Amino acid sequence: MLKLKRKNVFLYKILTMAQHNALGKSGEDAAIEYLQGQGYKILHRNWRCGSYEIDIVACTAEELVVIEVKTRSNNSYSDPEDAVTNRKINHIVSAADIYIKSFDVKLPTRFDIISIVGNAPPFEIDHIEDAFYPPVKIYWR
Repeated sequence: MLKLKRKNVFLYKILTMAQHNALGKSGEDAAIEYLQGQGYKILHRNWRCGSYEIDIVACTAEELVVIEVKTRSNNSYSDPEDAVTNRKINHIVSAADIYIKSFDVKLPTRFDIISIVGNAPPFEIDHIEDAFYPPVKIYWR
């Protein structure tokens, strides 16, 4: 009987993870639609290089925009953008550096967060421009 319960728990985790992934994809779809409606040109979605990933790479006439999308079914616990920690910021900035070098981008770069709340469209969308700046790294001799 114990073995059956563990299988049920495992199956439950698979189902909730699938729902979580579907919500995240729906949120990214909504973010793309929102950005295009605001006049952004989408260059890449879920761009990867090794372990680095950028959710959305877009541009305006003046700048490259690196966008982290955070989707939650509700914000009763915390706002989605609160999940972007300093460690995540460092990871995004490193990914952007690789992207800029790989594609020889000559535009200034901005880092945004799009916070999405809801279980299904229409979502509540909050676009936070200049959400963070690349951290300054100091090297001592």
